[in-house]
Amino acid sequence: MAASVCCFLAVMVWAVFGHTLGFEFVDYDDPMNVSENPEVLSGLSWQGVGWAFTHSQVGHWDPLTTISHMMDCQFYGLDPAGHHLTNVILHAVSAMLLFLLLREMTSAFWRSAFVAAVFAVHPLRVESVAWITERKDVLSGLFFLLTLWAYVWHVRKPGARVRYLAVVGLFAAGLMCKAMIVTLPAVLLLLDYWPLRRIAPPVNASGRLPPQMTGTRPFLLLVREKIPLFVLSAASAVVQMISAKAMIATLDKWPLSWRLENAVVSAAAYLGDTLWPAGLAVYYPHPRGGLPGWEIAAAALLLVLASAAAWASRREYPYFLTGWLWFLGMLAPVIGIVQSGTLARADRYTYLPHIGLSLALAWLAADLCAGLRLRRWVLGGAAAAAIMAMIWRANVQASYWRNSSTLWSHALACTEPNEVTHGNLGHYFLEHGQLDEAEGHIRKALEIKPNAERAHNNLGMCYLARGKPAESIVHFQRAVEINPRFAQAQSNLGSALLATGRTDEAIAHYLTALEGTHERPFRAGIENNLGGAFLLKRQVGEAVAHFEKAIEMEPRKVQALKSLAWVLATCPEAALRNGARAVALAERANQLSGGGDPLVLGTLSAAYAEAGRFPEAMETAGKALRSTDLKSDSAADLLRSQIRLYQTKTPFHEAYEIKP
Repeated sequence: MAASVCCFLAVMVWAVFGHTLGFEFVDYDDPMNVSENPEVLSGLSWQGVGWAFTHSQVGHWDPLTTISHMMDCQFYGLDPAGHHLTNVILHAVSAMLLFLLLREMTSAFWRSAFVAAVFAVHPLRVESVAWITERKDVLSGLFFLLTLWAYVWHVRKPGARVRYLAVVGLFAAGLMCKAMIVTLPAVLLLLDYWPLRRIAPPVNASGRLPPQMTGTRPFLLLVREKIPLFVLSAASAVVQMISAKAMIATLDKWPLSWRLENAVVSAAAYLGDTLWPAGLAVYYPHPRGGLPGWEIAAAALLLVLASAAAWASRREYPYFLTGWLWFLGMLAPVIGIVQSGTLARADRYTYLPHIGLSLALAWLAADLCAGLRLRRWVLGGAAAAAIMAMIWRANVQASYWRNSSTLWSHALACTEPNEVTHGNLGHYFLEHGQLDEAEGHIRKALEIKPNAERAHNNLGMCYLARGKPAESIVHFQRAVEINPRFAQAQSNLGSALLATGRTDEAIAHYLTALEGTHERPFRAGIENNLGGAFLLKRQVGEAVAHFEKAIEMEPRKVQALKSLAWVLATCPEAALRNGARAVALAERANQLSGGGDPLVLGTLSAAYAEAGRFPEAMETAGKALRSTDLKSDSAADLLRSQIRLYQTKTPFHEAYEIKP
C-alpha cells in the first residue's frame, strides 16, 4: 500500500509540473545563477567545485545548489528542460520521503498520505519547483527530510554514534543548499514533544523519572543533544550575513516598525494562501509602512488566537502545537525582521514551513470528525476534492512560469501598483527589442516610484537603443545619483558617455562600476568596454590588458575575443601583433557566435592574413561580405579593401599613432 501511495504522489507531481519541461529560463536570477554564469556553464569540474565553495551567488552562499546546477549543465547544457526535470524529480522524491517519514513517526497512514499530497501539489509549491533558480528549495528540502529520517533512526538507538553523525552531516549538506533550514534543530525539539514523545515531565522528589517515563529525557538534555546542530545553524547564519552584507546593510535602514508590521501581515497572508491560493505572484511589493492599521491588528489577532489555541490544546491535541510552531519557526528567518530583499513575502518561503501547518490541520480535522457517521467517506471525499482542486490550481499557476513575459504579466495583474514588476516587464521588452512596450512599462514604474534607480537605468537603455545617447545620459546620471553603488548604471553611463565622445569620463565610470560588483560576467563586460575605450585613445597596451582580463573572467565572451583578435591582427606596431594568437581567438569567437556574424568573420579574415593564410583570409572575408547581417556600407567597403590586399598577399593593418 505504501508503494502505491508513493507512486500516486509521483504521478500527481508530474501532473502539475510535467509541463514545465517546455518552459524557458526566466530573467529573474536565472541568468546570474545558471544561464549566463560562466562557471556554472562550464559544467562539473574540481575547479568549479572549488569556486562554488568560495563564492556566493546573488548574495547567498549555497555551494551544493551551485554544484547541482553545474551537473545539469554537464548533462543538459543550456536546454532548460533538463534543469526543470531535475527540480521535478527532487520534489517528487521529497514528497514520497515525507509520507514515509510521517507514517514511520505516527503510524497514521492516511493522514501522512494527505499531508504529503498537500506538500506535493499545493499551488504555493509552484515557485519552488517551476523556477530553476529555486533548486535551493527542492534540494535543501530533500536534505531536510533526510535529516529528519536520520534523527528518527538515531532516536531508535541513541547510543550509536554513527547515527548522530548522519544527522549532523545531512543537516550540514542541507545548509549548503539553502540556509533557510537553520531552524531545523528547533523542529527536532518539536518532534521530541510530538510525535516522538521524548520530552519528560519534571522529575519527582527523588530526582528520578517515573518508571513509565524511562524512555524520555529532560528537555534541557534534549537541547544539549542538539548543540552541534545549533552551532552549525549559527555558523551558517554568519556566513549568509557576510554574503548578503551589502544588501542587508542598506535595507535594514527601513524602520523596525515597517518590518514588524509586514512580518505579522505576511504570516497571516500565508495562512490565507494555504486555504485560498488565488492571486499568487512571483513578487509582492513591500508596503514600506503603508499597511492600514486594521489589517495589522486583524493579522496580529489571528496569530495570537491560533497560538493560544495551540497552547491551550497541547495536552489533547499535541500535534497542533508542534505543527503550528513548526510553521512559525521555519518562517522566522525569512519573515522580514532582517530584510534582505525588497519584497514583502514569497510563495517559495512556505516550501518547508507549510508541512507543519498541513500536519496540524490534517490531524486536527481527523480528530474533530472522529464522532461523525460515515467518517471515512466524509474525510476521504473532502480530502480527494481538496487534492483535485489543488492539482488544478497549481497546474494553472505553473503555466505562468512559461517565460519571463507570462511571469511578470501575471504578477502585474495580481499586485498592481508594482514598480518592480513594471520595471521587469520593461526590461524584458527592452531585451527583445520592443522599445515602445519597454518604455511604456518603465515610465509607469517611474510614475509609481520616481526614485526607482533601476527604472531610470532601463529608460536610459531605451534611449541608448534608439541611438539617443545624450538623452540616455540624463537617466543614467539620475540612477547613480540615487544609488552610487549601482554598478550597472555606472557602466551604462560609461557607454553613453563613450558614444558621445567623452572617453575619459566614460573610463572613470567604468572603473567605478568595477569597484561596485563582484559578478564575473558583468565584470568581464566592463573590462571589455574599458578595452574599447582605451583603444579609442590609442593606448593599445592598456586596451590589450583589459581585453585579456575580460577573457580570463569569461572565456566565452565573444566581443572580448573578437576585439583582442582584431588588435593582435591589425595593430600598426609589429611588436604588438601576433597572427597565430589572433587566429585562435577569432576562431573561438566565430565558433561561439555560430559562424555567421560578419564582424567576427571580418576579424577572422584579418587574423588569417596576419598569419599568412591568405586563401582562408579571402574566403572568410567574402563570406562576411555576403552575410545578410552586414548592414553597414562602411563595413562592406572595408571588407572589399581587405580582400584586395589579401589578393596581393598583404595583411591589413590599421594606420594610427599608438600612445603610451
